[in-house]
Amino acid sequence: MNEQPKNTKDIKSKTLQGFDSPIDRLRAIVNQLRSPGGCPWDIAQTPESITPHIIEEAYELVEAIKTNDNSLIIDELSDQLLHVVMISEMIQERGGFNFDDVARHCSEKMIQRHPHVFGNDTISTSEEVNLAWEKNKAKHSLHNSIVDGIPNQLPALLYAQKLQKKAASVGFDWPSIKEPIKKLAEECKEFSDAASNTHQAEEMGDILFTIVNICRKLQLNAEDLLRNANHKFRSRFKQCETIAKKHHRQLSDYSETELDALWDHAKKCEG
Repeated sequence: MNEQPKNTKDIKSKTLQGFDSPIDRLRAIVNQLRSPGGCPWDIAQTPESITPHIIEEAYELVEAIKTNDNSLIIDELSDQLLHVVMISEMIQERGGFNFDDVARHCSEKMIQRHPHVFGNDTISTSEEVNLAWEKNKAKHSLHNSIVDGIPNQLPALLYAQKLQKKAASVGFDWPSIKEPIKKLAEECKEFSDAASNTHQAEEMGDILFTIVNICRKLQLNAEDLLRNANHKFRSRFKQCETIAKKHHRQLSDYSETELDALWDHAKKCEG
């Protein structure tokens, strides 16, 4: 990497040219933003303060990927890259690691966890790759349990699916989808038989957890499925509102039977 500029003036003269790679240029820009005379907002930030932005940008990246629009994907990926460079810069200012340490660690980890590519192991299927990956992670993990390390900030459905996947990686799993489907029926009966609201709430949690397990067995992402269902409901509900407005009515004016008919009509319009 080129030698870092000594002061803000030197940085300003080099942010547009003179770098061997785009990443070096980006690092210099971030350094300038964080230096005296830079951006007051960027200077005030900490790894903790930008955490909400990291989570938000992650979802925006997912949405961009779904559009298959390269310009949108590049835009969102650049936001992700900025966070990596920014946090690395912040930690380096404290006398800790820098971006090169992060990139080096990532490279070493990828080599370590792919012995079938960079070593002598032989793996032929993606399922075998997943098993080997989890075993390798557990071998070099800093956590006491295989289910430690799952971020608590994850949405509950996604957390449940990752939790179940971790347990399944060491054989703690039903052999087929028949068992969790049977378990779902049992949990629904327990919910129906619950004697109190507190017990019902607990049983409903078990129902949701079991549904996630069924999704996982089908290799479906429960979080994505619910998000898609949310989008579908939102679209149909807005269609119902549009239809009602055309008849100069509010949805609250409709009877239950009328609402059912309106919903069916909205579904047909969507189709």
